[in-house]
Amino acid sequence: MLGSNREGLGEGMIVCDVEATGLDRKVNSIVSLGAVDFEHPRNIFYRECRIFKGAKIDNAALRVNGFSIKEIKSLNKISLKQLMIEFIRWAYKINDITIAGQNPGFDLGFIASSLERYGLENRFRHRTIDLHSECYDFHIRNKMRVPLKNSCSAISLDYTLKLVGLMEEPRPHNALVGAKLEAEAFSRLLHGKSLFKEYGAFPIPRRLKSH
Repeated sequence: MLGSNREGLGEGMIVCDVEATGLDRKVNSIVSLGAVDFEHPRNIFYRECRIFKGAKIDNAALRVNGFSIKEIKSLNKISLKQLMIEFIRWAYKINDITIAGQNPGFDLGFIASSLERYGLENRFRHRTIDLHSECYDFHIRNKMRVPLKNSCSAISLDYTLKLVGLMEEPRPHNALVGAKLEAEAFSRLLHGKSLFKEYGAFPIPRRLKSH
């Protein structure tokens, strides 16, 4: 069952993925933002921007997301402020704007910090929907062993994607690709169904269809 057939189920959330110049929302900047309206998956958002003046840059972060310093400082890109204006114009039309993703605290933190930086209205709240927790719960409900590393859960995004029959997240990371893969994983874990036609070539494991 493809995404167009499951629209209108009354299930909200915005599956979001942020790429940034580092991990600290106070000193690092968003460079791109991708998002999927889970209830209406054809409704997607993706924008890239130049970083705010004085933002710190972690070269390791740029190796992950594939942006160059020249790109993230280019005047040909919209400003971070404009990106945030466009994002909230898109997001605030959605019925349920709860942020979801693999690590939604990271994404929401950067979004909230960026909105605050420019004095923009923040209607998002602290509650989020965590793909890691959903995958962890799937293990418990199906009496599967949870993988551990250093006595903590080792359920990464790539692990979850493999569990639901998808490929690992491509490198370098792209915010929209990440958001769509995470939304697809949510759909397979929650409903045993596909969300996007483009992932139809990746069969859904039988254990997901029967849970």
